[in-house]
Amino acid sequence: MTALPDIGTLVVDTSRADRVGEFRGVACFYWSLRPMRGGVEWETEPDRVRPATPAERLHAETARANARSRGEVL
Repeated sequence: MTALPDIGTLVVDTSRADRVGEFRGVACFYWSLRPMRGGVEWETEPDRVRPATPAERLHAETARANARSRGEVL
């Protein structure tokens, strides 16, 4: 992924077993991503990131909604 995504865009970190994260910004040479269900942000190299497919977005959004219903995410 070459272009900088908008904050909040769902992307996939291929260096972490295709982990889906929400783009949060740039830190030096790395991109900061946050898990959809909350938790600690992580950094990755921009060339290891690709856009999330519609199926990956749906899966991540469903997991977040389920976590919210259990009170795990605000």
